[in-house]
Amino acid sequence: MITLAVQAGGRSSRMGRDKALLPLGGIPLIEHVLRRTAGLAEEVLITTNHPADLVYLGVRLVADREPGAGALPGLLTALEAAHGETVLLLACDLPFVCRPLLEHLLSRAPEAQVVVPQWNDSLEPLHAVYSRSCATAVRAAIRAGQQRVIDILPRVTQRVVDGAAIAQFDPNGRSFFNINTPQDLARAERVLAGEADPPHLPLKAQTDI
Repeated sequence: MITLAVQAGGRSSRMGRDKALLPLGGIPLIEHVLRRTAGLAEEVLITTNHPADLVYLGVRLVADREPGAGALPGLLTALEAAHGETVLLLACDLPFVCRPLLEHLLSRAPEAQVVVPQWNDSLEPLHAVYSRSCATAVRAAIRAGQQRVIDILPRVTQRVVDGAAIAQFDPNGRSFFNINTPQDLARAERVLAGEADPPHLPLKAQTDI
C-alpha cells in the first residue's frame, strides 16, 4: 500500500501567508499537487496545522505534534500517520511534480528505505519515497538535535536517483521548482502560461514549508 503524504504544516515565513492555499492559475498550490498525483496512492494525507482551511479537500488531515518545529518532525508526523508501508512525501509548494518521475521513484521503493532524487547536485528529500520504517531514524535524529530531513539519510538505506535518470522523465527539473516567495509565484505563473520555461530551473533549498 502506498500513502501520499503532502506536507503543508510549515510557517511560510518568506511568503507571508499559507502557501498551500496560494492560487496559481486560479487553483491553490496544494490542489496542483493533488491533481497531478490523483490515483497514484491508495491513501492520501496532508500534514497541516490549519485543518479547518483544508477540510474542503476531502482527504485525511493530520496535525504536527510540534507545530512549526520544521520539516523533520513533519516527516515523522507523516510516517506515523501513514497506513501504507511506502510513503511518497511531497511538499505542498511543488506545483509541477511530474507523475512519470514519481512512478519511477515508487518503482524503486523495494530497493531501499529512502529513494531520493538528486538534481543539480542537490538532494530533494521533500520529493522522495520513504519506508514507514524510517520513523525510527527520524526519532533518533530529532533526539540528536538534528532538524533537516537529509540528516536521517546516513541512518537509513538509500537509493539516489541522479540527474540522468530524472531527465528521462523531467528534462528541465520542473518537478523541483518550489515556491517560497512572491517572486517564485510570479515566475510559476509565467511557466504555467507557457511564457517562461528555461532549461534546468535553478533550485532553492526546500526549507520553508
